[in-house]
Amino acid sequence: MSERAIYQVIADLIPPGSRVLDLGCGDGALLAYLRDARQCTGYGVELDDGKVLECVRRGVNVIQRNLEEGLSLFEDNSFDVVLQLDTLQHLRNTEAMLRETVRIGRLGLVSFPNFAHWPHRLSVMRGRMPVTRALPYQWYDTPNIRVSTFADFEVLARKNGLHILESFGIKQGEVIKLWPNLMASTAVFKFERG
Repeated sequence: MSERAIYQVIADLIPPGSRVLDLGCGDGALLAYLRDARQCTGYGVELDDGKVLECVRRGVNVIQRNLEEGLSLFEDNSFDVVLQLDTLQHLRNTEAMLRETVRIGRLGLVSFPNFAHWPHRLSVMRGRMPVTRALPYQWYDTPNIRVSTFADFEVLARKNGLHILESFGIKQGEVIKLWPNLMASTAVFKFERG
């Protein structure tokens, strides 16, 4: 499945015309896709200078900010949807960021590498940390400071009063709904305040 097809899977979770905030938006490609294909508006938040410049080149509104500093610059209910796609595992303030997501947005959408994917489990059983397409780094140079599974996120969501509306996995671009904790390399959750 191409990057564009993955964008379509994510876009299908977002109502057309939504006001979107993308936390850790990278080069802004997804926001540009949402703007062009779903008539969405909004902003990206990104720290990396080069990626901020790419957002600007794409015509994507972007704010350069370290997410560890929080989201106090946004008022309650500022957005329809807040995205954290492959961002949450890089943050120290994971729980606070989830609470902020539902404070400033009606819906939250997160994705993260699923540490319970069967090849990852097999690697750990062999005594080694996994190195796969979803987790492409060695344990000593990974930007991921958190590892999580479907089941872990479900527990965290309940603890923080979040209501999960939809969840599934992605493996090599394919949507996985049957046993995603075991069969999917990436977890995807759509949620709202409980």
